[in-house]
Amino acid sequence: MARYLISRTLQILLTLFAFICIVYFIVNAQPGDISNVYAMNPELPPDARERLQNQFGLNEPLWKQFLVYVRNVFTGSFGVSFSFYPRTVADVIAERLPRTVALFFTATVFSFYLGFLLGKIIAWRRGGWTEYATTIGGVTLYTVFTPWFALMMIWLFAFKAGWFPIGKFLDPVLWRDAPIEANTLFGRMMLTALALSIVVFVVFVITTRLRIAGARLIQLGSIVASVAVMLGAWRLTGHGHLAWDIVKHMVLPVLTLTLISFAGTMLLTRNSMLETMREDFVLAARAKGLPEKAVRDKHVARNALLPVVTSLVFSLAFAVDGGVIIESVFSWPGMGQTLVSAAVAEDLPLAVGAFVFVGIFVLLAHLAVDVIYVFLDPRIRY
Repeated sequence: MARYLISRTLQILLTLFAFICIVYFIVNAQPGDISNVYAMNPELPPDARERLQNQFGLNEPLWKQFLVYVRNVFTGSFGVSFSFYPRTVADVIAERLPRTVALFFTATVFSFYLGFLLGKIIAWRRGGWTEYATTIGGVTLYTVFTPWFALMMIWLFAFKAGWFPIGKFLDPVLWRDAPIEANTLFGRMMLTALALSIVVFVVFVITTRLRIAGARLIQLGSIVASVAVMLGAWRLTGHGHLAWDIVKHMVLPVLTLTLISFAGTMLLTRNSMLETMREDFVLAARAKGLPEKAVRDKHVARNALLPVVTSLVFSLAFAVDGGVIIESVFSWPGMGQTLVSAAVAEDLPLAVGAFVFVGIFVLLAHLAVDVIYVFLDPRIRY
């Protein structure tokens, strides 16, 4: 296993270098640079634009700029953002990335759980009205025009009903005299949620492996207790109303992403389970007299998990780019909106840096899937 991991790490580094080369030259192939923003300003003399190009190194040949960029990347630097000058690209990404991760990780977990649960049900009860209704509804949401659906969610639940904010990350009026910065509070919220999620995951694993009586009640109790602890922590710090404001702004985009994403996991689970149900070990499990629920959950569903887990891990990796459409419609200041603004402003270092981060996460996701396969299927060895 150690030899395999070393080999895969070397492959990842080579693939990352090739990815950086392709992205850099494609992004830089567009005409113009950041100085074009000031070209039409009559108050800006031409020599000021030339000084700007010299300052950012834009007057150098492209191959020389590329060598400087590659050297900086492999030394941990992604350069300076033109549109957020003098902030570095890494600083801008460090600010925007947690927002995207929180939004899309939450939506991916919800959509995966809902899709896997419904996929088990419609695979086990083929031909009934449940399968037809769930499949038609899921496929309709999966193929719907995303910008239109997101705008309809805003119009219905935010504009008409008034249950949620129309968009953005927070309410500027509420945060105007806040005693804490939004990024600081958001970081603490993420750390708290991460710690409690790990606790809930450990409880789920222990109760499932040890087959403890009343495991479902214990798992549900751990979730309720974690939510209560989180709410209590926010209240004790005196920032509960500010934290709740961020959560309210997250609800509508998370709900939209969940509704348009769960059908993919549902159909993949259904197809994988239908193939697994034809295996001989399923027939043997039924011949032993095991209950249908045990055959479905412990034999069929568990063996059908491999392609579903692969889809989950890859969706988490690709979520880092922020879902340009969702973040743009909901004005969520994450990686997706950052990519759009960087492209419009011709902030090439920020655009390339954001794409490189996506590539890194996708490559690491491939490695994570290979490792997870060993634990899910004992037959797999490297």
